[in-house]
Amino acid sequence: MKLSCLPVSLYPELTAGARTLADWFRLAAELGLDGADVSVVHLPGRRAADLRPVRQQAEAAGVQIAMLVTYADFTHPDATERARQVEEIQSLCEVAAELGASFMRVTAGQNHPGLERSAGIEWAVAGLTACLDKAAASGVTLCYENHTKGYAWTYNDFSQPADRFLEIVRRTAGTSLRLLYDTANTLAAGDDPLAVLEAVKERVSMVHVNDIRRAGFFEPCLVGTGGAPVKAIFQTLVQTGFDGWVSVEEASKTGEEGFRLAIPTTERLWVAAGGSPRAR
Repeated sequence: MKLSCLPVSLYPELTAGARTLADWFRLAAELGLDGADVSVVHLPGRRAADLRPVRQQAEAAGVQIAMLVTYADFTHPDATERARQVEEIQSLCEVAAELGASFMRVTAGQNHPGLERSAGIEWAVAGLTACLDKAAASGVTLCYENHTKGYAWTYNDFSQPADRFLEIVRRTAGTSLRLLYDTANTLAAGDDPLAVLEAVKERVSMVHVNDIRRAGFFEPCLVGTGGAPVKAIFQTLVQTGFDGWVSVEEASKTGEEGFRLAIPTTERLWVAAGGSPRAR
């Protein structure tokens, strides 16, 4: 496997400009990572002239931008806004390609008040599949996540509870849409992460390693110290033949020390689950 990280704990600093993406890439390299994930909200712009320096900064640090994280809201109640969201994600496929990211995280959308299950599923499926051709043309793989809540979102993701996530996965079977499986988000909704993974494991292309203090509550903590069954999830993935990007979603808000603990813990759990050690 290859190891990357989404630096959620650093989001406030990145947003405020107290830390730059170049700083993040240098830290990722210092931590021994192969990749460093980026959220679209922290990009300096979306033109090639804005993005080329970002890619060069990552390359200079010796890491790859493995995944661009986006926040599609395909379940918005306004049809005009849903169409705009599709256009947004389609345009971001080109952004991801310019950054050298092979994968792009996509979401179903927010669980807006009054949104009926059937309509939300219909709109999420329509939005996700409408972006696949553009992604393929850009050389980018879209990965739909069992997500909790987007940065700056008002509401939780429509994909919770897990039966909605599974239905959207089922309705997109046979398409090129792949999955980003998060080790903790399903547990945060009170569902069984191992049962959900068993149902979707063949479509997983990336993994977010996240942990929470207790089932039923989204309270991020250091990987390996909470209730997420990370090792058991890794065992299922290894048995399935998965050997792709594993991204530590470090959201414990414990500063750089959190990264220095979570990343080796993730690697140890992977090897303990039967995964091959990372090539150095």
